[in-house]
Amino acid sequence: MDIFDKIIAGEIPSYKVYEDDTVLAFLDISQVTPGHTLVVPKNHVSDILDYDTTTSENVLLKLPTIARAIKGSNPKITGINIQSNNGASAGQTVLHSHWHLIPRFDDDGLSGTLAPTIDNSEQFSTARYQKIADDIAKQLN
Repeated sequence: MDIFDKIIAGEIPSYKVYEDDTVLAFLDISQVTPGHTLVVPKNHVSDILDYDTTTSENVLLKLPTIARAIKGSNPKITGINIQSNNGASAGQTVLHSHWHLIPRFDDDGLSGTLAPTIDNSEQFSTARYQKIADDIAKQLN
């Protein structure tokens, strides 16, 4: 059982922004930028190569909705990077399919490409994580 399976099972706490029967979206603990969200299928698939039609529909059709909620949660968000690393050689570190939705800001200091090794978690208190998650979740209601 990987870390995402444990989050899905409720064994590890998370800052949920969206959940239904097949998909869970929660804040990435590293927060490359505020609002960095992971979207995972609840059924265990290693990467996109393991998706069947149902998993594809359940996960991929939720990405625009969750991306709009992230953008709507903070007027300073000017763009969003969406990335999924598939396989160790592509940088996948958790072998449970997941999508990174990383808000971009005009002044975020990142290059035009993602920097998945950035970890800003020390800048985020429990209260700050929860406020960000709540602001995104409100956009979905």
